[in-house]
Amino acid sequence: MYIGQAMKDLLKLPRPPSPPVVKLEMRVDAEYGLPSTHAMAATAISFTLLLSAPSRVQFCFQTGLLIAATLSSMVSLSRLYTGMHSVLDVVCGILITAVLILLTYPWWESFDSFQLYSPLSPIVALSLLLLLSYTYPELDHYSTTRGDTTTILGACAGSSVGYWLNAQLGNTFDLQGSLPVPLPALTAQAVARGAARSLVGVVALVGTRQVVRTLSLDALYSWYKLPKTDKEARRRKEIEVPSKFVTYTAVGLVNTIVVNRVFVLLGLL
Repeated sequence: MYIGQAMKDLLKLPRPPSPPVVKLEMRVDAEYGLPSTHAMAATAISFTLLLSAPSRVQFCFQTGLLIAATLSSMVSLSRLYTGMHSVLDVVCGILITAVLILLTYPWWESFDSFQLYSPLSPIVALSLLLLLSYTYPELDHYSTTRGDTTTILGACAGSSVGYWLNAQLGNTFDLQGSLPVPLPALTAQAVARGAARSLVGVVALVGTRQVVRTLSLDALYSWYKLPKTDKEARRRKEIEVPSKFVTYTAVGLVNTIVVNRVFVLLGLL
């Protein structure tokens, strides 16, 4: 996501003109277009899950491939339908992700081992991702890409530290038994538990976001001696980057450490 977002602001290729395109999303008018990070994310999530799952869960690979291709295609096509991207933006996003997957695939296990067990893991996660947030390419106008990128990097940093801490505590909520394990049956009880986990998770994460965002903004406004009524100040780098990074790092930590333990207490796992 960082690579895709930064490429947008380095290449500075505009989104499709309107008309003839009918734009259904207006928030991102100030952003550039190529590559489509939605296409990148959809492709990355679908196909990294597909490639990593066979060692853990028994399933028909062909069916998984069809599902991955369908989901990534639906997201990619939606970017054309909403008028946000051209075909070139979407195709480039998919190709960039394909290259990244191919280049990194041989080292996935090494990355995973470092993230979970190295004492340097939390230091690298927090310092590297915070540095990337501050060194994001500068534009001559305000764009939401920097804030969105910081949000992604903050959530990644918090989740990474959370996974590492769970591993140190010996509580990784991992699959039990000899791997790969069979897929569990899709029963009404399983669906109900999944829905309950989603509800609890949304409440916990939205609550965390609201509390930490408010506290971080209050602290930064006070530090820079700015009136809280100055909403435009939130666009300033020294306000936007730390507030979003701290907020979503907290969200990532709560998601990986607290929420799973709440699931156990409520009998939802």
